[in-house]
Amino acid sequence: MERPSAKGARKGSPGAGLQGIDRLAPPTRCAVITPTLTKRAARSAEERRSPEARLEEAAGLALAIDLDVVYRGLVPLSEVKPATYLGSGKVEEIAGIVLAEEVGLVFVDAALSPVQQRNLEKAWATKVVDRTALILEIFGRRARTKEGALQVELAHLTYQRSRLVRSWTHLERQRGGFGFLGGPGETQIEADRRQIGERIIRIEKDLEQVKRTRALHRTSRKRVPYPVVALVGYTNAGKSTLFNRLTRSEVMAQDLLFATLDPTLRSVDLPHGTRIILSDTVGFISELPTQLVAAFRATLEEVIEADVVLHVRDMSHPDTDAQAQDVRDVLTDLGIDVEPGGRMVEVWNKIDLLPPDAREQLTNTAERIDLADRPVLVSALTGEGTDDLLDVMERLITAGRVTLDVTVAAEDGEGLGWLYRHGEVLERRVDPEGAMHVALRVLPERTALVKRRFGASRVQQA
Repeated sequence: MERPSAKGARKGSPGAGLQGIDRLAPPTRCAVITPTLTKRAARSAEERRSPEARLEEAAGLALAIDLDVVYRGLVPLSEVKPATYLGSGKVEEIAGIVLAEEVGLVFVDAALSPVQQRNLEKAWATKVVDRTALILEIFGRRARTKEGALQVELAHLTYQRSRLVRSWTHLERQRGGFGFLGGPGETQIEADRRQIGERIIRIEKDLEQVKRTRALHRTSRKRVPYPVVALVGYTNAGKSTLFNRLTRSEVMAQDLLFATLDPTLRSVDLPHGTRIILSDTVGFISELPTQLVAAFRATLEEVIEADVVLHVRDMSHPDTDAQAQDVRDVLTDLGIDVEPGGRMVEVWNKIDLLPPDAREQLTNTAERIDLADRPVLVSALTGEGTDDLLDVMERLITAGRVTLDVTVAAEDGEGLGWLYRHGEVLERRVDPEGAMHVALRVLPERTALVKRRFGASRVQQA
């Protein structure tokens, strides 16, 4: 007997992702399904976090785009079925839930093949999206700049290109024949594939221009000695809240997955006067779609070029260790050294949410770690620990720099301004003869430049 369509199902091509959802209509009723492999050999990265935590995160992704989650459930699997991913019994069981709950969209928290997605949509008579499609939709809604929109569109087109056949439902009965006798369906699909390919090429050219522009901006920043500090971390770890606290800005910060997407840069003065550029980047997540990592590479190059990387962790989350490893995996793919003793500092955030005993244990754990690798405990919300974080940032940035004592004639205002532009002025004092002595901290390679400007006899290493 043919199963009636769920009331919440939308018209249009079943494989069109979430684009058919009317954002002005009431929230779409959604069911969240998280498959979990029971065989240890097949679980791989899933072993990092509990099935319950994965389900909670999947529901959070659905809520991030205002879906009305009316059902959430774990589905244990001994193996992945090629046709439907899930077993036939679970497919039938979920079909009943879809009908009873009037579900308009089912989110399967896994990477579905086009065939699996199509078969599940037929079995459940409603839209089905996988993890990649939902994250792409979230990124599409969060993008605020032209660059962000281009990056999301590129990732989405790359994802959809492999699913063209299943998206064009008006050609399902015109699949074409053999050789040169291909029917109209084949011709239409090939034309659409070419159109998508041409659009991808145009976007890649636009993003290449963005990449060149960012490189120019980085070059101009290098002319002025402003080090760059980048915030990275799992989504919802508190990066934007910490960014606002350190820069006194008002970047969007909510208890929401992927609340911010477009990178933001602000200047910050450290305790001893060193000025830095602080960069807030997009949050990471487990099983981040490869299309997004590739599309956002131009943005993430801010992290690659940063002098110091602050890895912000939510220490109140039960799976904080698994989240931290997911972030390290992405950073490693980008070619960033995540080994202890490098330029990355762990920032253990949200300590205000911990009970007193857990907080004391965390503090003791941090104090047992070598000073060079020791994490900094902070609460971005209350500001606790942020002064210690600023001190650590300054220590790392100034490590290896040379302190010089430069003598400047009292009337040489231009020379004094030159020192401020090319180094970090720590102290100024005037001797009885009226000459000005400036304590200057510079990069080792700038020492010769200072000596050429003022003369070697007037520059002494402190």
